[in-house]
Amino acid sequence: MKLLIIQPTYYRNGSDHSLYKTKRRTLVGLTLPYLAALTPRGWDVELIDEQVMDIDFDAPVDLVAITTWTINSFRAYHISRAFRQRGIPVLMGGPHTFFHAEEAAEHCDGVAIGEGEEIWSAMLQDAANGGLKPIYRADQPHHLKHLPIPRYDLMKFRHYGLNRTYSVQTSRGCPFKCEFCSERFYIGDRYRYRPTQEIVEEIKGIKAKNVFFADSMFAGKKEHSMELMEALIPLKIRWSTLWTTYLCRDQKFMDLAKRSGLLHVNMGMESISQETLAAMNKNFNKVEQYDEILSSLQRRGISYSLNFVFGFDGEKPDVFRATQTFLERHKVPVAYFYILNPHKGTPLYERMKGEDRILDEKHMRRTPGNICNIKPLYCSPQELEENVQGMYDEFYSFPSMLRRLPLPVTKANIASWILNFSQRRMSRADRTLQNFDWT
Repeated sequence: MKLLIIQPTYYRNGSDHSLYKTKRRTLVGLTLPYLAALTPRGWDVELIDEQVMDIDFDAPVDLVAITTWTINSFRAYHISRAFRQRGIPVLMGGPHTFFHAEEAAEHCDGVAIGEGEEIWSAMLQDAANGGLKPIYRADQPHHLKHLPIPRYDLMKFRHYGLNRTYSVQTSRGCPFKCEFCSERFYIGDRYRYRPTQEIVEEIKGIKAKNVFFADSMFAGKKEHSMELMEALIPLKIRWSTLWTTYLCRDQKFMDLAKRSGLLHVNMGMESISQETLAAMNKNFNKVEQYDEILSSLQRRGISYSLNFVFGFDGEKPDVFRATQTFLERHKVPVAYFYILNPHKGTPLYERMKGEDRILDEKHMRRTPGNICNIKPLYCSPQELEENVQGMYDEFYSFPSMLRRLPLPVTKANIASWILNFSQRRMSRADRTLQNFDWT
C-alpha cells in the first residue's frame, strides 16, 4: 500500500490562502523521516515537506498522514479535505491534535494523540483493514530505547542546502513547569533520555556533520548530557541545541560543550525582571546571574540566542527599552521577541480565559507573526504589537549589528551574523512571515 506523509506549510496570513514557500531548507526536520522509520514493512512511503515541495493531490495513494502544528492546522484541514473527497483516508497527529483532538477529528479519519511509537503501527494496520478508529491515544510515554534510525534515504535532498543540519533527538520531556509552556503536556513532564551509544550510532549512520539536538531541554539530566558530549568529541561535529541559562554557570559542563563542538545554543531568558520570571513560574532563571551566564558564553566564543516574551501581567511599560538596553550592553548576538499567546491546556490559558482576556480563541497561534490575542494589563494589544515590532526593527538595524557583533572570523561569529541577517526580514514590509530554520 502507498502511504503519503505530509508536513504542511502554513498560510501567510488570515485573509487569503497564499502559502509560505521557500526554495530550500537548511534544517532537515525529524518528523517525516522518523515516521517513515516507524512504518512497518509492506508500505511504500513517500515524504512531502510542503514548504519546499508541492503536493500532487491526484497522486495514486492509499493513505495520507499529516503531522500538524496549530500554525499549519488550517492548511492541514484543507489538504485532508482534498484527499478525502477522493475517498482516501487521512490520519492526523502532532502537537495540535493533542489539544484539539475533537476539532481535528472533524477533518480526518483517525487522530493520533501522544507519541507515535505506541500507536503508529496500529493505525496503519487498521487503515489497511478498512477499520480506522476516530481516536488513537498513547497510554504512556515511550522509554526511548532502541529507536529506529530515521529514513533519510526517502528525503529529497535537492530541496536542502549542501551544508544542511540534521535534527537528532536525545531526550523528551522537561523537568520544569513554566506557566506558559505546553510542551510538557504533549511530550510528557517526566524527563526521559536515550542511551548515549544509540545517539552516537545514529549520528554516524546518517553521516551528519552539523547536528541540531531537537530536545525541549538539552541536559535535563546533566550527567547524561556530559557523557554524550564526551562521546561526541571523536565525531568532530558542529552542534546546536536549546538549554536553560543556569547550565552556563557550570564551568566543567561548558568546557566540555565547547570541546565537543557546540556551535550555537538557544536559551529562554524570557525576561530581565525577576518579578516577571516568578509570575511565569521560572524562578530558576536568576537575573543577578545573567552577567555571569553571558560572559561564560562569550569567553568561550560560543554563538547564542535569547528568547524574550512580552505581555505578562507584572511588566511595566518601560520593559521594552530596558530589555533593548540590556541586549546592547551585553552585546547579545541574537535575540527573538515574542508576544505572550497562551497555549491551550496550560494554567496561563485557563486563567486568562476565566478572566475573559483572550481576544480571538479560534485563530490564536494559527496566524504567523507577532500578533496579540490577549488583553495586556499595561498597554493595548496594538501597542504591544508595535513595541515588539519596534524591538526587532532596532535590534536588527545595521548600527545595532555593528555595535553588538564581533568580526566574522570564527564559525560561531559567522553563525551569529547569518542569524542576524535572516532576522532582518522582521523589519521588512512582509512582517508576518516566520522561518523556523533559525538553527
